[in-house]
Amino acid sequence: MIKTAITDMFSIEYPIICGAMMWLCTPKLCAAVSNAGGMGNLTAGNYETEEAFRSAIRETKRLTDKPFMVGITILPSVRITSEHHAMYARVCAEERVAGIEVSGTPLDKALGKKVMSDLKDAGVKLFHKVGSVRHAVHAEKAGYDGVYAAGFEEGGHPLDDDVTTMVLTPRIVDSVKIPVVTVGGIADGRSLAAALTLGAQGVMMASRFIATTECEVHDNIKQELIKRQENETTLICKSIGLQGRALKNKIISEVLNAEAQGKGIEALIPLIAGQRIKKAWETGDVDDAPLMVGQSIGHIHKIMSCRELLATMHDEAVMHLRKASSLVQ
Repeated sequence: MIKTAITDMFSIEYPIICGAMMWLCTPKLCAAVSNAGGMGNLTAGNYETEEAFRSAIRETKRLTDKPFMVGITILPSVRITSEHHAMYARVCAEERVAGIEVSGTPLDKALGKKVMSDLKDAGVKLFHKVGSVRHAVHAEKAGYDGVYAAGFEEGGHPLDDDVTTMVLTPRIVDSVKIPVVTVGGIADGRSLAAALTLGAQGVMMASRFIATTECEVHDNIKQELIKRQENETTLICKSIGLQGRALKNKIISEVLNAEAQGKGIEALIPLIAGQRIKKAWETGDVDDAPLMVGQSIGHIHKIMSCRELLATMHDEAVMHLRKASSLVQ
């Protein structure tokens, strides 16, 4: 078995973490990943009330007795406010979840150091997703338990420094003493093995978990990810300071055309709204919403259960690590 600082920290079987995905990281998928030996993710932004959020955490605990992450994204939103962020953090402390994945503004800057102290006192491990060495160094100084080194191959909102996973992971590993988890381009055992050789203690992936039997998304979407290649994503919303990576489709062409014409956030919001994405996940319309997936879709070839996916990734990683070791004479 592969043993790392991440498997030891959470007492999990595989050093593989599911990343936050809006609308998709629900109790069912979260529990499935954790039950399969990895770390599931429950995305806080799916829930607009304390009652709904707390209920989702407790439902996840009912479905698994294994640890799981809660994803909290602190970025500009028309739906999720700073009050929501504070509520998410407070409930996570009260419910004593295993860990929090923070994306966007760091918790210490957005909510204050007392919130971080309350979480740590409750035994919650704090990880910040970063795209640069400077942000990783800040996270370590602020008291985070680890960082996600997110290369710009990732789906969602990669930092506009545009540094690749291959370069970013070892740069951050060499710059901090807390555990580093690699993000971006991760979808199989080879990429897990590569991350470990770069010095990471684990990997986080999201796009690959969409094409699992437990992910509650229309089959059209899953089949589309299998058909598409690594060159069929693109960066959007750079003009408004909210860079994102999404699957190339009709609505993305409209977004890029609007940006090319110099249109601002008022024109873009209707095209990238979260409710639009939610509807597409349900209906399977692959052209009517920005589907925020990464370049790792080039490595998605079949739909499988979370348990099969994680076991296969682990075994492939061991095989590739041994193969690489055999080259040393």
